[in-house]
Amino acid sequence: MGVHIPVLLNECLEGLNIKDGGTYVDLTLGRAGHSSEILKRIPNGRLVCFDQDETAVKESTVRLSSIGTNFTIVHTNFSHVKEELAKLGIDKVDGILADLGVSSPQLDEASRGFSYKEEARLDMRMDERNPLTAYIVVNTYPLEKLTWVIRTYGEDQEAYQIAKRIVKEREIAPIETTTQLAEIIKSAKKKSSLMKKGHPAKQTFQAIRMEVNAESESLRIALEDAPTLLKQGGRLCIITFMSLDDRMVKNRFRELTVVEGNRFDYSLPGEQKEPDYINVTKKPIAPTEIELEQNHRAISAKLRILERK
Repeated sequence: MGVHIPVLLNECLEGLNIKDGGTYVDLTLGRAGHSSEILKRIPNGRLVCFDQDETAVKESTVRLSSIGTNFTIVHTNFSHVKEELAKLGIDKVDGILADLGVSSPQLDEASRGFSYKEEARLDMRMDERNPLTAYIVVNTYPLEKLTWVIRTYGEDQEAYQIAKRIVKEREIAPIETTTQLAEIIKSAKKKSSLMKKGHPAKQTFQAIRMEVNAESESLRIALEDAPTLLKQGGRLCIITFMSLDDRMVKNRFRELTVVEGNRFDYSLPGEQKEPDYINVTKKPIAPTEIELEQNHRAISAKLRILERK
C-alpha cells in the first residue's frame, strides 16, 4: 500500500495562519497527513476532521492519538460540515482545509475498484455505506445519462462513443471489473486519442468515481457553507487536482470577494457594500519542483485561499 504524502503541506500550514488555541477543520482527513501537522501546532486548540472512508477514520485515529487528544473525527461526507459542527457546539472556526485529491491508499488498494490498472470488481465508493457503486452506474445508467456523466465529469470529447460502447457490451454480458471497463473504453477511442499521453480510461474512470461519490454536489454545498463558518481573519484553504473542481472554487471565491456593479446601481462608490472576504491567492499556489520530484501525484495540484474580513 502506498504512503499518502500530503500535498502542498507547508503552503497549507502557512495559508491557514495557524494560532495555538484556535479551532481548525480538515474536511478531507485521509491518512491525516495535513491533520497531524495542524494538531502538532495547536496543543491548546481543537481540530475537527471529516472523512467518509472507514479505513481512513480508523488509521487516522491511531496516528492523531499519538500527537494529542484534542481532536474529533466525524465519519461522514464534508458536505455535512455545518450541521456536524453545530452538533459539537461549534459555530465559527479559525481555519478550514480541504484536499480534494483521492487518497493514495484508496487508489493503491486494488479491491476498492478505483484503479484502471488493477483488476477488481467495479466499486469506487469512498464511503462503503453508499448504495451506489461504479457497477450500477456502468451497467444500469441509460445511454444519455452515461454520456452526460462522462462528458461533464470526465470532460471527454468522446463521451458519446464511450457510453455507446459500454451499453453495447453490457447487453452481451454485465461489465464486472475495472480492467474489463478499461478495455471497453480503449476500444471506443479514436487512434489519435490512444496516441496521447496518459491512460485512455483515466477520464471516464474519474467521471464514474465522481458520479458514485456525488463529488461535485458535495463540493458545491461545502463551498456554500464553509466560508460562513469562518471567524473574522479565518481562512479557507482548498487544494484541487481537476480543472472542474478548480473552476468551482475559483468562481465561488470570485463571487465572495468581488462586488459586481451593474447599470441599475446608482450608489456612490463609498456607499457600495464591501465584500466580506478577501481572495488571498490571486493566482493559485502550485507545488515546487522539489515537491514534484518527491510526489508525482502533486503535479496538477492548485491551492486557493480565502480569508474572512
